Amino acid sequence: MRFSPKLPPVLRQVLLALPVLWLIVTLVFMLIHLVPGDPVAQMLGEGASSTDLSALRHAYGLDASLPVQYGRYLRGLLHADLGTSLRTHDPVLRLIVQRFPYTLLLSVCALALALLLSIPGGVAAALYRGGRVDRAIGVVSLFGLSFPNFALGPILILLFSIRLGWLPVSGAGAGPLFGMDTLLHLILPALTLGLSLAAILTRMVRTSMLEELGQDYIRTARAKGLPEREVLYHHALRNALVPVLTVVGLQFGSLLAGAIVTETIFSWPGLGRLTITSISNRDYAVVQGCTLVIGLTYLLANLLTDVAYRWANPRMRS
Repeated sequence: MRFSPKLPPVLRQVLLALPVLWLIVTLVFMLIHLVPGDPVAQMLGEGASSTDLSALRHAYGLDASLPVQYGRYLRGLLHADLGTSLRTHDPVLRLIVQRFPYTLLLSVCALALALLLSIPGGVAAALYRGGRVDRAIGVVSLFGLSFPNFALGPILILLFSIRLGWLPVSGAGAGPLFGMDTLLHLILPALTLGLSLAAILTRMVRTSMLEELGQDYIRTARAKGLPEREVLYHHALRNALVPVLTVVGLQFGSLLAGAIVTETIFSWPGLGRLTITSISNRDYAVVQGCTLVIGLTYLLANLLTDVAYRWANPRMRS
C-alpha cells in the first residue's frame, strides 16, 4: 500500500495500524474458537441435557458456523459492541471499562519507576565508565534482568508483606482508584513489573550516552565553556534518549502483557487477571475484548513513541 507523501506521518501510521488491528482481531477470534472444549457444557455442568445445551448455544449464537460468528463479531465491533460475557452475562465493554484503569495505572507506574531508576543510573554509569559506580550499576541491572516477574513477585510479598508487614499482600483495596489504600496495594505490583524494565533501560541509556559523549558536538559544547550539567542533560541526554524511546514504546506494550502474570500473583483487579479468568472459563467474548484492547493500547503506544521521536530529535521531523 502506497501513501501520498502529503499525508502527515502520524496519520500515515494510523492508517498502517488498521490492518494490524484487523489481523489481531481475526487471529484471536480463530484461535479461541479452535481450542478444544465447549464453554456451554462447562457452564451447565456434566449433568446438563442436550436440549439445555442446544438452547444455550443458540442463545449465544454458538451454534452458527465460524464465518457467521466472525461476521457478527465484526459487525458488533463497528457499533462498539464487544459482546456479552458467557459467565456473568454482563456486556464485555462494561467489564473492560471497569478493569482497564487498574491495568493502565499499574503499567504507567511501573514505566515511571523504570524511567526514574534507569535514566540517572545509565547516565552515572556512562560518566564513570569502567569505575566502581559503573560496575555496581552493571551488577544490579544484570540481577534485575535475571529475575522474572513470577519469581520476584512472591519474594517481594514474603519480604515486605509477610515478614516486615509494611505493605498489603494482594488486591487493590476498598477505596477509589487513586486513593491511598489503592496506592499502597500498588507498590509491590509496580515494583515487580518495573524493576526488570529498569534494568533493560539502564543498559540502553548507558550505551547511548557513551556514544553521544564521544560525538564532536559534545566536545564543541565543552570547548565553548557550557556548564557540564547543560552539556550532559540538554545536549547529550536528549539525543541519547532517541533509541531509548524505541525500547520504551515497545516495552509499554510488553508491560500490559507482563501485567497478566503480575496481576495474577497480586490479585490485582486489572485486565490481565480478567483475561486469565476468561481463558479458564472459555469466555470467548471477554478474551477477544481484552486482547483487542491490549492490541489497541500497544498500537497507541507505538504511535506516541513516534511523536516522541520527533520531539527528541529535530532531524526526524521532516
